Amino acid sequence: MRKHRIRPLRTCCSGSAAIEFGIALPLLAILFVGVAEIGFTAYQSLQVQNAVEAGADYVAQNGNNSAGISAAIINSSSLAGITATPAPTQFCGCPGTSGIQTGSCTATCSGGNSPGQYLQINAALTRLSIFPGSGLPLPTTLSAQSIIRLNCDGAQ
Repeated sequence: MRKHRIRPLRTCCSGSAAIEFGIALPLLAILFVGVAEIGFTAYQSLQVQNAVEAGADYVAQNGNNSAGISAAIINSSSLAGITATPAPTQFCGCPGTSGIQTGSCTATCSGGNSPGQYLQINAALTRLSIFPGSGLPLPTTLSAQSIIRLNCDGAQ
């Protein structure tokens, strides 16, 4: 009489790596798209901030010249599409705890000083997307502003 051995059921592992990869790949792809899109948006935002700083530097060196300020903003980066929007605006105001309080150039500030002349410099960029339609709630327009005080003659 021949004894039959009962063989233990073998667990087959072939193909499990492919299944795990198939499950993980979409999650990794979504993560990659999000990181790339947010990183590129942060880069663009920094370029807009640098453009405003370039405009303020121009004012500090050359005075209030709207065309020159706009050119400095536009030429500050190799990133296409940065604009000096809205155009630089000059105003009078008094410094306060929450920023510059706009007012009349002939008024007196709360400390008894005369109001200063200021120039607001703006830059904007329509956000470029690496993956259009990614569905991330990122702003469509990136903007920055800087306010610089001018001397009495309108120059920095």
